[in-house]
Amino acid sequence: MSRTIDYYFDFMSPFAYLSTQRLVDTARKYDFKVDYRPIELARAKLAAGNDGPSNQKIPAKLKYMIADLNRWADHYGIPFNPITGQNSARMNIGTFYAIDRDQAESYVQEGYRLGYVEGGDLNQDSVLEALALSQGFEVDDFMAFLESGEGPDRFEAGNLDAHAKGVFGVPTMMVGDEMWWGNDRFEFLEQFLAQA
Repeated sequence: MSRTIDYYFDFMSPFAYLSTQRLVDTARKYDFKVDYRPIELARAKLAAGNDGPSNQKIPAKLKYMIADLNRWADHYGIPFNPITGQNSARMNIGTFYAIDRDQAESYVQEGYRLGYVEGGDLNQDSVLEALALSQGFEVDDFMAFLESGEGPDRFEAGNLDAHAKGVFGVPTMMVGDEMWWGNDRFEFLEQFLAQA
């Protein structure tokens, strides 16, 4: 059996932010590797037939969701500040640049810190440049990758692969064909890993 957890996430998702904090420790505890797979959440929903309104357009649900996110953050003992802006595509694409340099874990952690601890705009050049600098990347090369054919092409291929595998939301964790969706499914994931 594979000892890799395929981790589908979108930097825009606050629930993926929460799960990322726990996933790394859980994977290490059971000697599993995390394979970071950024996708576009909105497209995954549409590909699965979920064409309902976003949470942003349902005031009662949005109010509850923010309260719930704060409860989860308190439960994990981590900070939570909502991001500004909803465009995460370039930060998602940058994950592939980090993967090529064997720095995906550090990149994802710092990207989420800039977004959900600092409350930054994930699409702002200054935020992306700060992320690149934190990883020791050559900033101009990194920024060019986000706009180049290679970066967006790999992101597109990753999205299509996720749709083919039935990924309909984030965070989604998969080991082989087994899937767990949501920050609140870690007990089930951990049970599986413990038996693996």
